[in-house]
Amino acid sequence: MRDLPILGMGCSSLGNLYAVVDEAHARETVVAALDAGMVFFDVAPFYGFGLAERRLGEALAEAGTGRPVVISTKVGRRLVPADMAVGERYGFVDADPYEPVFDYSADAILRSHEESLRRLRRDRIDILLAHDLGRQTHGEAADAHLRIFLDSGYPALRRLREEGAVSAIGIGVNEIAICETLLDQVPLDIILLAGRHTLLEQDRATTFLNRCLARGVKVIIGGPYNSGILVQGSAAPHPRFDYEAPTASVLDRVRTLERVASRHCVSLAAAALQFPLRHPAVSTVLPGLIGPHQVRQTVRWFTEEIAADFWDDVAAAVAPIATV
Repeated sequence: MRDLPILGMGCSSLGNLYAVVDEAHARETVVAALDAGMVFFDVAPFYGFGLAERRLGEALAEAGTGRPVVISTKVGRRLVPADMAVGERYGFVDADPYEPVFDYSADAILRSHEESLRRLRRDRIDILLAHDLGRQTHGEAADAHLRIFLDSGYPALRRLREEGAVSAIGIGVNEIAICETLLDQVPLDIILLAGRHTLLEQDRATTFLNRCLARGVKVIIGGPYNSGILVQGSAAPHPRFDYEAPTASVLDRVRTLERVASRHCVSLAAAALQFPLRHPAVSTVLPGLIGPHQVRQTVRWFTEEIAADFWDDVAAAVAPIATV
């Protein structure tokens, strides 16, 4: 797998995450990203139950730029027809009429890959990731899902890579523990870790990242704003941390970061966006975006100059979170 772009676009909002996005606004977002030089798009069948993949595929086809893009998508959920398409389900509003069902078997992964190709209007996908393995998602069923993946699904991913259908394989998750487990079990090309190596949780992933660096595993960091709180700020009416309302201790940490950023005249969102790339194992940071304004603002934050003494003060001001 060639070097990845250091800034990409997470596409969950194209699937109506938390709010309905009309077709034109979704298309404009992708076009604005391309115009800004973003050529890496991460998506998943789960995002709007096929809606985000379909919209991304349509927008890229209509843009007609001819520029090569890098697309990562995911496997691990089958989409089965459902009667319900109106209202909120799993955080997605008025999404496509399918129900996501966890399935990490070889047959499900191969079928999911084919269906993603159709929705994305692509001949091939660059990166294919097993989505949401781990105890945080599956609870007591986590070990059973992991065993199916290791015995059946992972060999299917390797087959797709060996056949040239994809360039790289790995996992896309929100917890470090499952990353550590799989690093002990199977070779991975890429790990997409969302929400765990952030300005709010600076030291939590260090040991894991060092292991990836030693093994040559590329790390993509998603969710650099921790579901939005590092953009919304501590005073926002309804801030989100890890897709939920933040605890008092999280709000205290955000306020501390805000004070340090204010002293240094640094945008907190810019610091949050740039922080993950300070570790050499991290190849890409992947904020979720919707709307041309967010694309343009992201580029400004990404290029904002931040002095070294800011990072020193942030590290001193925010106590480490214990590794889990």
